[in-house]
Amino acid sequence: MKSTANTAAATQEEGWWETVKVIVQALLIALVVRTVLFQPFNIPSGSLIPSLLIGDYLFVSKYSYGYSHYSLPSFLDLAPNSMPGRLFYSPPKRGDIVVFRPPGEPNQDFIKRVIGLPGDKVQMIKGRLYINGIVVPREAAPAYKMDDGFRKPTEVTAYFETLPDSSGSPGGVRHEIIQLAGDDGGASNTDVFTVPPDHFFMMGDNRDNSEDSRFPSGPVGYVPAENLVGRAEIIFFSVGDGAAAWEFWRWPWTIRWERLLMRVH
Repeated sequence: MKSTANTAAATQEEGWWETVKVIVQALLIALVVRTVLFQPFNIPSGSLIPSLLIGDYLFVSKYSYGYSHYSLPSFLDLAPNSMPGRLFYSPPKRGDIVVFRPPGEPNQDFIKRVIGLPGDKVQMIKGRLYINGIVVPREAAPAYKMDDGFRKPTEVTAYFETLPDSSGSPGGVRHEIIQLAGDDGGASNTDVFTVPPDHFFMMGDNRDNSEDSRFPSGPVGYVPAENLVGRAEIIFFSVGDGAAAWEFWRWPWTIRWERLLMRVH
C-alpha cells in the first residue's frame, strides 16, 4: 500500500502539473488571438490628433488585410523571408487608419491613415491635398484646443476633409485634420508622389507634426502591402494628463471616459 505521504506528494505534483497546463493553454490562446484576431496598440505620438490622442489604447484587427510575417508578434518574427507576400489578402480602403511596419524601421509599429492607393498621384499644394489632380474637399471646423507642448492650452486651425472613396468617387471617409502652421507648414508643398503597385501612401491627421509618406528620405516612404499589420478598430482605454495606464489611483480624473469604446474612423 502507498503511504499517506506518497499519496499527498503525488496529488500535489498532479495539482502543479494541471496549473502549468492551464497557464500554457492560456498563453497559447492569447498568442493565437494576438496573431490572428486582435492586437492591442497604444498611441505614443500626436501624429493622428485629433482622431487618435496620445494615451489612447486600441484594438487592431489582424484579419482585415490578411496575414504576412509582420502579423506575428515581433519576438516571433524571426524569419521574414519564410513567408513572403500576404495570405488571404484584402487591400485597405482609402481613409483606413492602419498599423504597419515602415520600410525604414521594420521593427517598429507605426500608425497612419491611408491616403494614396496603388497608382494614385498624391500632392500637397499650399496646404491642400490633391489626389489624382483633384483637390480633396475640406470645410472649416471649430478651432481645435490642445496643449502647445509646454502645458499651455492653445487653439489650432482645423478642417473636416472628405477623401474620395477607393474607386476615386467623391464622398469617402470624412475626418478631421489640424494644421499647426496653417497652410504654410513644412510639408504644405510637395512634388507629385506616384504610388507604386502594391504600396500605399500614408499621412497623419496632424498635418504639420507627422513623419509620413510625404518625406521620401524618412522611415515611412511608400508602405508595401506586405508591411501592413492591421486596421485600427476601437479605443478600449484612454488616459490623458501624461498619466500611465497602470496608475489606477489616478483613473478617476485621468481616464478620458468619453473615448472608451469609441470606434476609430
